[in-house]
Amino acid sequence: MSLTSFGPANRIKRSAETHPLTWRLRDDGEAVWLDEYQAKNGYAAARKAFADMAQDDIVQTVKDSGLKGRGGAGFPTGVKWGLMPKDESINIRYLLCNADEMEPNTWKDRMLMEQLPHLLIEGMLISARALKTYRGYIFLRGEYTTAAKHLNRAVEEAKAAGLLGKNILGSGFDFELFVHTGAGRYICGEETALINSLEGRRANPRSKPPFPAAVGVWGKPTCVNNVETLCNVPAIIADGVDWYKSLAREGSEDMGTKLMGFSGKVKNPGLWELPFGVTGRELFEDYAGGMRDGYKLKCWQPGGAGTGFLLPEHLDAQMYAGGIAKVGTRMGTGLAMAVDDSVNMVSLLRNMEEFFSRESCGFCTPCRDGLPWSVKLLRAIENGEGQAGDIETLLGLVGFLGPGKTFCAHAPGAVEPLGSAIKYFRHEFEAGIAPTSAVVPPLARPIVVGA
Repeated sequence: MSLTSFGPANRIKRSAETHPLTWRLRDDGEAVWLDEYQAKNGYAAARKAFADMAQDDIVQTVKDSGLKGRGGAGFPTGVKWGLMPKDESINIRYLLCNADEMEPNTWKDRMLMEQLPHLLIEGMLISARALKTYRGYIFLRGEYTTAAKHLNRAVEEAKAAGLLGKNILGSGFDFELFVHTGAGRYICGEETALINSLEGRRANPRSKPPFPAAVGVWGKPTCVNNVETLCNVPAIIADGVDWYKSLAREGSEDMGTKLMGFSGKVKNPGLWELPFGVTGRELFEDYAGGMRDGYKLKCWQPGGAGTGFLLPEHLDAQMYAGGIAKVGTRMGTGLAMAVDDSVNMVSLLRNMEEFFSRESCGFCTPCRDGLPWSVKLLRAIENGEGQAGDIETLLGLVGFLGPGKTFCAHAPGAVEPLGSAIKYFRHEFEAGIAPTSAVVPPLARPIVVGA
């Protein structure tokens, strides 16, 4: 994993003025611990928030900044904070950090937690102050063992310095923070499934409403935010709304910067903090260096395995939610994957759908039965044993598992890449249909789930 600066070849040094998330990173990749973090102006924003700002003013500042969730959904953070109850008699509230980063091709939160653990803690401290939450949890993907080690050490450092615990900074405000490692389930990225898992229940999504802001952890008001989202909060408080908005490129409707990356057979796979509104071409050519010698870009995903495929001609789209929507898919996590011309799309989709099928919680029928169905059809097509009508059946499943058809967003995200792959590379799917197969009406082919 690499992390470069705004300049394509490290010609421009990261700075606090342009890189609010990453300017404190060490060149050797080691973690920034408390003394170094404070020497780099760490916890100054928290001190400002505690000493000079009313709690409601913190919420309004974040709302005015235009900060949106960085986990993939892109919901406005200040609006989400505003849903927390105003009733002062409700004295038990929770703040949860969603660190269950299991989206394939995505590792941005891992970098922040491993190398800048105090940035996340400061973001959560300011957020807790704004939301009047007395306890916080970092719900961490179980496989992130280094992140867990570094976060636990950073929590202990903050406690010893009086930045967590009782009467923080002499304000009378108490906030405890705990690192909770999950059992490695993709569905826990959905906030209510995360809450169920934290409570010791099966990780099924909950019905909404009621939303977590009203009924969350153990029935109490709860706010859930992504790691990268919370890490943006200190800079917004320290340097202000106008500065934060100025970081984005002209034309972008999303504010600030974003951790973006490229994986696949590119010359320089990595992760970079870039302003919203850069084009996919800049990300692919200037930062990732284009394809390795001998390979050609066939297609790409803009933000994780749950986003639709795009063609090379779409690289000029701006990297923000609305810019990517114009070419037919979602920004997602902002970490792109390049697919080279040696890859068979049927095999790639079979592999993806196997993952999504395995990670389904099984709560609702379309997801529980539809995803294994897609896997079986894709496996048959991959082996040249597909039947006439199978492609139409797959497209039918894309529709039946789309937005609004399932209990949560797991299945819609799972079938989005499938629909786009058939749209752009249908001939590869058709090549797997056996020439002597009988015509089977769409969605009528018998299937044994799990076979």
